[in-house]
Amino acid sequence: MKKTWTVGTRGSKLALRQTQMVVDALREANPGHEFPIRTIRTTGDTVWDKPLAQIGGKGLFVKEIEEELVHGGIDIAVHSMKDLPAELAAGLVIGAVMVREDPRDAFVSTRLTSISELHGGSRVGTGSTRRKAQLRRYRDGVQIVPLRGNVDTRLRKLTEERLDGIILAAAGIRRLGLEQVITEIIPSDIMVPTAGQGAIGIEIRRGDDAAGLLGSLNHERTHREIAIERAVQAAVGGGCSIPLGIHARIEDDGIDLSLSLGNEEGVILVHEKLSGKPGGEQTLIEKASRILLEHFR
Repeated sequence: MKKTWTVGTRGSKLALRQTQMVVDALREANPGHEFPIRTIRTTGDTVWDKPLAQIGGKGLFVKEIEEELVHGGIDIAVHSMKDLPAELAAGLVIGAVMVREDPRDAFVSTRLTSISELHGGSRVGTGSTRRKAQLRRYRDGVQIVPLRGNVDTRLRKLTEERLDGIILAAAGIRRLGLEQVITEIIPSDIMVPTAGQGAIGIEIRRGDDAAGLLGSLNHERTHREIAIERAVQAAVGGGCSIPLGIHARIEDDGIDLSLSLGNEEGVILVHEKLSGKPGGEQTLIEKASRILLEHFR
């Protein structure tokens, strides 16, 4: 087995922080091996003036990285699992999923102390169709201000554009050491996270020796939860253009699966929680898929 393994990632501050977490864990588990980091610019990192739904969806943050992995330019790819489309590039697999951070969304405001203080006319920044639809369900009349960019950019726009608040993934804020900006963690019954949110995934070539390096990095419960979320997402073809929240939680006494689906106008069609027995992942996936697919006909 070779001793040097090139790790590919996006070049944002958050992506690099997450990749360093993976590399540190790889080095600890595999002494004597080297894991140099290579940053790769993706299409999603070059177009900031349009919503993701208009330029191709979440796959735009991984396409170029997957191409480098397929062709051998890198050996390991590190992703935010929420950025990975339901279908990976041919020949690639998820080799490991790190233990998940808090998957919920965070409300950030310099004017309000809680999301409950929002009212009709409040201006909230987000570039997510999912967050937009669920926020409008929670507070009718809220004005959505389109917002893209890295965490620092969004925090700056909160002030510059005099917004009442913005919504970001809590996991990203915490990994950057910016917990102090969080006004409130939004309960998942108000805002169901997107599939994979809060988790870091490690992608490799199918059958590659890199699989032998990842065993201790994989968190079994997180991997199972993400597998449920991605299976439901794949069944309904959910991408960035669809306001779709899917969140699974596995406990000893069973599985909870929260769903939220909106239409193109941002109107919520499904917003509910399902429960299943221990080990009943497939039954729950099929039930959730049926419920969601009823609204795609």
